[in-house]
Amino acid sequence: MTIEGLPPAARKAELRKAALAARDLAAAMPGAAEAAAAAVAQQALAASMLASRMSSGIVAGYWPIRSELDPRPLMRALAARGADLALPVVTPGGLVFRRWDEAAALEKAGFGTLGPAPDSPERAPDVLLLPLAAFDLAGNRLGYGQGHYDGAIARLTRERTDGERPFIVGIGYDAQLFDAIPREPHDQPLDAIVTPLQSIIVNNAAVRSTG
Repeated sequence: MTIEGLPPAARKAELRKAALAARDLAAAMPGAAEAAAAAVAQQALAASMLASRMSSGIVAGYWPIRSELDPRPLMRALAARGADLALPVVTPGGLVFRRWDEAAALEKAGFGTLGPAPDSPERAPDVLLLPLAAFDLAGNRLGYGQGHYDGAIARLTRERTDGERPFIVGIGYDAQLFDAIPREPHDQPLDAIVTPLQSIIVNNAAVRSTG
Protein backbone atom coordinates (compact mmCIF):
# COMPACT_ATOMS: atom_id res chain seq x y z
CA MET A 1 0.00 0.00 0.00
CA THR A 2 1.28 3.50 -0.86
CA ILE A 3 1.24 6.32 1.66
CA GLU A 4 -1.72 7.87 -0.21
CA GLY A 5 -3.79 4.79 0.65
CA LEU A 6 -3.17 5.04 4.39
CA PRO A 7 -5.56 6.65 6.88
CA PRO A 8 -4.77 10.31 7.69
CA ALA A 9 -3.07 9.55 11.02
CA ALA A 10 -0.82 6.92 9.43
CA ARG A 11 -0.01 9.22 6.49
CA LYS A 12 0.93 11.94 8.97
CA ALA A 13 3.25 9.57 10.82
CA GLU A 14 5.10 8.68 7.62
CA LEU A 15 5.34 12.29 6.49
CA ARG A 16 6.55 13.32 9.94
CA LYS A 17 9.47 10.88 9.75
CA ALA A 18 10.56 12.24 6.38
CA ALA A 19 10.06 15.86 7.42
CA LEU A 20 12.02 15.59 10.65
CA ALA A 21 14.88 13.92 8.79
CA ALA A 22 14.86 16.80 6.30
CA ARG A 23 14.83 19.32 9.14
CA ASP A 24 17.73 17.60 10.88
CA LEU A 25 19.72 17.72 7.66
CA ALA A 26 18.94 21.39 7.05
CA ALA A 27 20.16 22.32 10.52
CA ALA A 28 23.22 20.07 10.56
CA MET A 29 25.77 22.15 8.65
CA PRO A 30 28.02 24.33 10.84
CA GLY A 31 26.40 27.74 11.29
CA ALA A 32 23.25 26.72 9.41
CA ALA A 33 20.88 26.98 12.38
CA GLU A 34 22.09 30.45 13.38
CA ALA A 35 21.94 31.71 9.79
CA ALA A 36 18.44 30.31 9.33
CA ALA A 37 17.18 31.97 12.53
CA ALA A 38 18.54 35.33 11.41
CA ALA A 39 17.07 34.89 7.92
CA VAL A 40 13.62 34.04 9.31
CA ALA A 41 13.63 37.25 11.36
CA GLN A 42 14.63 39.22 8.27
CA GLN A 43 11.97 37.58 6.10
CA ALA A 44 9.20 38.17 8.63
CA LEU A 45 10.05 41.82 9.16
CA ALA A 46 10.42 42.46 5.42
CA ALA A 47 6.80 41.40 4.81
CA SER A 48 5.05 44.63 5.85
CA MET A 49 1.54 43.24 6.47
CA LEU A 50 2.93 40.28 8.37
CA ALA A 51 5.34 42.39 10.43
CA SER A 52 2.55 44.80 11.33
CA ARG A 53 0.33 41.93 12.45
CA MET A 54 3.05 40.49 14.70
CA SER A 55 4.51 43.70 16.15
CA SER A 56 1.83 44.46 18.73
CA GLY A 57 -0.07 42.62 21.39
CA ILE A 58 1.17 39.37 22.92
CA VAL A 59 3.40 37.12 20.81
CA ALA A 60 4.07 33.59 22.05
CA GLY A 61 7.08 31.87 20.56
CA TYR A 62 8.80 28.70 21.73
CA TRP A 63 12.11 27.61 23.21
CA PRO A 64 13.62 25.47 20.42
CA ILE A 65 14.46 21.81 20.92
CA ARG A 66 16.06 19.22 18.65
CA SER A 67 16.56 20.79 15.22
CA GLU A 68 13.64 23.25 15.44
CA LEU A 69 14.35 26.57 13.80
CA ASP A 70 15.10 29.11 16.51
CA PRO A 71 12.44 31.89 16.66
CA ARG A 72 14.21 33.94 19.33
CA PRO A 73 15.91 36.47 16.99
CA LEU A 74 12.47 37.20 15.50
CA MET A 75 10.88 37.39 18.96
CA ARG A 76 13.48 39.88 20.15
CA ALA A 77 12.95 42.00 17.02
CA LEU A 78 9.19 41.98 17.57
CA ALA A 79 9.66 42.97 21.21
CA ALA A 80 11.75 45.93 20.06
CA ARG A 81 8.77 46.97 17.95
CA GLY A 82 6.34 46.80 20.87
CA ALA A 83 5.21 43.20 21.19
CA ASP A 84 4.97 41.49 24.58
CA LEU A 85 6.52 38.01 24.62
CA ALA A 86 5.39 34.68 26.07
CA LEU A 87 6.56 31.05 25.99
CA PRO A 88 4.50 27.84 26.19
CA VAL A 89 4.48 25.46 29.13
CA VAL A 90 2.91 21.99 29.17
CA THR A 91 0.62 21.59 32.20
CA PRO A 92 -1.82 18.82 33.23
CA GLY A 93 -4.61 20.99 31.86
CA GLY A 94 -2.93 21.56 28.52
CA LEU A 95 -0.56 24.06 26.97
CA VAL A 96 -0.49 27.50 28.64
CA PHE A 97 1.56 30.59 27.83
CA ARG A 98 3.52 32.58 30.40
CA ARG A 99 5.14 35.98 30.11
CA TRP A 100 8.77 35.71 28.99
CA ASP A 101 11.27 37.99 30.65
CA GLU A 102 14.61 37.16 29.05
CA ALA A 103 16.44 38.11 32.23
CA ALA A 104 14.48 35.59 34.33
CA ALA A 105 15.57 31.99 34.83
CA LEU A 106 13.68 29.32 32.89
CA GLU A 107 12.49 25.94 34.10
CA LYS A 108 11.63 22.63 32.47
CA ALA A 109 8.37 23.22 30.63
CA GLY A 110 7.52 19.74 29.39
CA PHE A 111 8.33 17.91 26.16
CA GLY A 112 12.02 18.66 26.58
CA THR A 113 11.67 22.41 26.31
CA LEU A 114 12.11 25.33 28.72
CA GLY A 115 9.66 27.99 29.84
CA PRO A 116 8.93 30.61 32.48
CA ALA A 117 8.40 29.63 36.10
CA PRO A 118 4.88 29.24 37.56
CA ASP A 119 5.04 32.69 39.15
CA SER A 120 5.24 34.28 35.69
CA PRO A 121 1.77 35.53 34.68
CA GLU A 122 -0.21 33.58 32.11
CA ARG A 123 -0.94 35.35 28.85
CA ALA A 124 -3.50 34.88 26.08
CA PRO A 125 -1.44 35.33 22.90
CA ASP A 126 -2.64 37.37 19.95
CA VAL A 127 0.05 35.74 17.79
CA LEU A 128 1.50 32.24 18.04
CA LEU A 129 4.83 31.30 16.45
CA LEU A 130 4.72 27.52 16.01
CA PRO A 131 7.53 25.03 15.40
CA LEU A 132 6.99 22.75 12.42
CA ALA A 133 7.74 19.20 11.47
CA ALA A 134 6.20 19.79 8.02
CA PHE A 135 3.87 22.20 6.23
CA ASP A 136 2.20 22.75 2.89
CA LEU A 137 1.24 25.92 1.03
CA ALA A 138 -2.40 25.60 2.10
CA GLY A 139 -1.37 26.18 5.71
CA ASN A 140 -1.61 22.60 6.91
CA ARG A 141 0.98 21.73 9.55
CA LEU A 142 2.52 18.70 11.18
CA GLY A 143 3.95 18.88 14.69
CA TYR A 144 4.98 15.98 16.87
CA GLY A 145 1.51 14.45 16.96
CA GLN A 146 0.67 15.28 20.59
CA GLY A 147 -1.99 17.88 19.77
CA HIS A 148 -0.75 20.41 22.33
CA TYR A 149 -1.06 23.41 20.03
CA ASP A 150 -4.34 22.31 18.44
CA GLY A 151 -5.93 22.08 21.86
CA ALA A 152 -4.46 25.37 23.05
CA ILE A 153 -5.59 27.25 19.93
CA ALA A 154 -9.12 25.87 20.26
CA ARG A 155 -9.22 26.91 23.93
CA LEU A 156 -7.82 30.38 23.28
CA THR A 157 -10.39 30.92 20.54
CA ARG A 158 -13.25 29.91 22.86
CA GLU A 159 -11.99 32.23 25.56
CA ARG A 160 -11.61 35.33 23.36
CA THR A 161 -14.52 37.74 23.61
CA ASP A 162 -14.47 38.29 19.84
CA GLY A 163 -14.33 34.54 19.12
CA GLU A 164 -11.38 34.97 16.76
CA ARG A 165 -8.38 32.65 16.65
CA PRO A 166 -4.94 33.89 17.52
CA PHE A 167 -2.87 34.59 14.42
CA ILE A 168 -0.87 31.42 13.72
CA VAL A 169 2.58 31.63 12.12
CA GLY A 170 4.58 28.49 11.32
CA ILE A 171 8.37 28.74 11.54
CA GLY A 172 10.52 26.23 9.65
CA TYR A 173 13.10 25.39 7.02
CA ASP A 174 12.19 25.37 3.33
CA ALA A 175 13.10 21.66 3.24
CA GLN A 176 10.05 21.01 5.45
CA LEU A 177 7.65 22.03 2.67
CA PHE A 178 5.57 19.11 1.33
CA ASP A 179 3.00 19.01 -1.46
CA ALA A 180 0.07 18.16 0.81
CA ILE A 181 -0.34 17.50 4.53
CA PRO A 182 -3.47 15.59 5.59
CA ARG A 183 -5.87 17.68 7.69
CA GLU A 184 -8.17 16.15 10.30
CA PRO A 185 -11.13 17.95 11.93
CA HIS A 186 -9.17 18.93 15.05
CA ASP A 187 -6.17 20.33 13.14
CA GLN A 188 -5.65 24.10 13.39
CA PRO A 189 -4.29 25.56 10.11
CA LEU A 190 -1.62 28.22 9.80
CA ASP A 191 -2.34 31.81 8.79
CA ALA A 192 1.24 32.40 7.61
CA ILE A 193 4.55 30.58 7.23
CA VAL A 194 8.05 32.02 7.50
CA THR A 195 11.16 30.19 6.30
CA PRO A 196 14.70 31.43 5.66
CA LEU A 197 13.80 32.03 2.00
CA GLN A 198 10.21 33.24 2.06
CA SER A 199 7.19 34.58 3.93
CA ILE A 200 3.93 32.96 2.86
CA ILE A 201 0.58 34.52 3.70
CA VAL A 202 -2.04 31.77 3.79
CA ASN A 203 -4.93 33.78 5.27
CA ASN A 204 -4.92 37.34 3.98
CA ALA A 205 -8.07 38.24 5.94
CA ALA A 206 -6.33 37.36 9.20
CA VAL A 207 -3.36 39.56 8.29
CA ARG A 208 -5.58 42.51 7.41
CA SER A 209 -7.87 42.16 10.41
CA THR A 210 -5.72 44.43 12.58
CA GLY A 211 -6.06 47.28 10.13
